[in-house]
Amino acid sequence: MTEITCGALLFDLDGVLVDSTPAVIRVWSRWAIARGFDPNEVVRRAHGRPSIATIRDYLPHADAEIENREVERGELEDLDGVVPLPGARELLSSLPPERWTVVTSCTRRLAQTRLRAAGLPVPDRLVTCDDIENGKPDPEPYLKGASFLGFSPKDCVVVEDAPAGIGSGKAAGARVIACRTTAHEAELKDAGADWVVENCKSISFSPSTNRGALRLFLDSEPVMLAR
Repeated sequence: MTEITCGALLFDLDGVLVDSTPAVIRVWSRWAIARGFDPNEVVRRAHGRPSIATIRDYLPHADAEIENREVERGELEDLDGVVPLPGARELLSSLPPERWTVVTSCTRRLAQTRLRAAGLPVPDRLVTCDDIENGKPDPEPYLKGASFLGFSPKDCVVVEDAPAGIGSGKAAGARVIACRTTAHEAELKDAGADWVVENCKSISFSPSTNRGALRLFLDSEPVMLAR
């Protein structure tokens, strides 16, 4: 087992706390097919990034805001199969509520909707694409998440599943646990993850005597990468 101490935890949402993959695939596939794009490619490219960034990549001359509202409407309406990922509910319920938050590339409304649909707590302050100028892999989302909780990024641990999110966390100065829920392990390593585990079930929490630091245990053997 590997022990980690930190001040706070910053969680990505989709692929870390919530399994929304079936809904995401359905919504983005419909969007892609209607516009003549390869749905498999669009789905891969959309994961872990603000949806409007993907839209601008494919339709640089379209009204991205209108397109984005259509995608979001589809995601808000399609909650079939949106469930908590293994260990997410147990881990969040064990953590002090002021020591964790969600940092996601989706909108605030969609993040809150998916958390509630999965039966997970909604933090008082979470970071969404509504709060930032530059999405993942830019460091801004995780810099803001650390700031919301009152911690330096170097005292935070990010939990991610996408290379773009791992890059964001590392660029912000945080350590990153990557979950093998979406990308291949080689991609997670290449993106710079410090540890790779199966999912949140591999992470447990115990109070620390070190000035209230969070004490985490990774109960599956992580891959610690030399930096």
